[in-house]
Amino acid sequence: MKKQFTLSLIATCLVAGSATAAVPQQSDVWYKDAQSAIENAKKNTPIIGQAKNVIVFIGDGMSLGTITAARIYVGQQNGSSGEENILTMETLPHVALSKTYNTDMQTPDSAGTATAIVTGVKTKGGIINVNDNVRRGFCDTVAGNEASSIFELAADKGKAVGVVSTARITHATPATAYAHSPDRNWENDSKIPNIAKEQGCKDIASQLVAFDVGDGFQVAFGGGRREFIPADATDPEYPDKGGKRTDGRNLIEEWQARYSDGQFVYNLDGFDSIKVDEKTRVLGLFEPSHMQYEADRQVDNKEPSLAQMTDKAIDILEQDKEGYVLMVEAGRIDHAHHGGNAARALEDTKAYDEAIKVALEKTDPKDTLIIVTADHAHTMIMNGYAERGNPILGLSKQQGKFNKDVDGNTYTTIVYGNGPGAVGESPRPSVSQEQVLKLDYLQQALVGLGSETHSGEDVIIFARGPQAWLFQGAVEQNYIYHVINDATGIGQ
Repeated sequence: MKKQFTLSLIATCLVAGSATAAVPQQSDVWYKDAQSAIENAKKNTPIIGQAKNVIVFIGDGMSLGTITAARIYVGQQNGSSGEENILTMETLPHVALSKTYNTDMQTPDSAGTATAIVTGVKTKGGIINVNDNVRRGFCDTVAGNEASSIFELAADKGKAVGVVSTARITHATPATAYAHSPDRNWENDSKIPNIAKEQGCKDIASQLVAFDVGDGFQVAFGGGRREFIPADATDPEYPDKGGKRTDGRNLIEEWQARYSDGQFVYNLDGFDSIKVDEKTRVLGLFEPSHMQYEADRQVDNKEPSLAQMTDKAIDILEQDKEGYVLMVEAGRIDHAHHGGNAARALEDTKAYDEAIKVALEKTDPKDTLIIVTADHAHTMIMNGYAERGNPILGLSKQQGKFNKDVDGNTYTTIVYGNGPGAVGESPRPSVSQEQVLKLDYLQQALVGLGSETHSGEDVIIFARGPQAWLFQGAVEQNYIYHVINDATGIGQ
């Protein structure tokens, strides 16, 4: 009994002491910031209920490393050291990791990953909105193996649907909003083998124009005019360029004939002239191929930014009282990484984040589920022991001196695992700060390839809105569809 009393007294004293003892670091700014962050986190209670609207943001190729580097890049542009900066996407309260592999690929392809996001099933690389039973390039394996996209299901339930991309609108990721194909490369009829045509397969561009579920697409913005017009046609913006189609069809004219009140636009002037009301329907194709990188777009400003397209798309889609489902893809983050060009990849990531900011400001978290993710990662990494505030695109530097490799040569903080920036000579040569800070600089890579590859690491999912709290831990990529379905009920 005496022993129990003594232990109880000791415990009481310890508790009392811990309550009164000062934590020596409690006045430190980092300590106080963390306490404030916890208080803010406690305010983020889950939103339970049904979502009227869904916006799926896909940063094509936006790896976790890309987000980190973009955070620093934007912060440094705004005059800070960069590391403490917070991107808009990083303010979304619910977070998970997405496992990106395809059913046949450890390091995935965009067609298979985007299909997982919009249909709820993982599938092979290179195929669009069909399941794993389909063989790539074999049209006769498609029948009975189609997978409906969340956009088809939403349109069937009376919701408005839209797709926005800085890539060709027929490219793998945006194509998953409306098409089914055993090969992502079948963007126009000239790409489809004759036997596949005889078996009934249609090219991706024609599937967008023929999309007849519900009221069809109210808005489609992106690049890719060449996929819609014949080879002997003249591009409306570049008289020296034609189309890619060999069947003689002009799908833009067919779309206009189908929707007599629809608006077709191909430049910024046309985009700015779009009038929004309950009848608005727009097809915007702003380049023959992909839209410009954001860094290049800013020079001549002849096509809308991703943020502008997102803003306009929401204005159009919210006219529908039943709600909407919208995909917004930053397609050129991926292309810049493939080119080994980190500067353009980070600038396009910044533009992507600005589009997310627009969507957050224009929508109500109580009725709109916003999901921000990527389809796959890339081999870009940050390395070396650069000091805080060192230019993220610059040479690795510490205490006023450039860091050196074993041969005494300088290197950048950002490098790639493979790609066109690989150096064939040994030892690897030094590079100057002036060289590496140029927009066109290709970061050095370990393995020489004409085009840098994807990587197989997980990517992030950020989310806000009804049922966004269901994003927890590490999930399979096709889980994203099921959260959308749970929040909207459109697939039930």
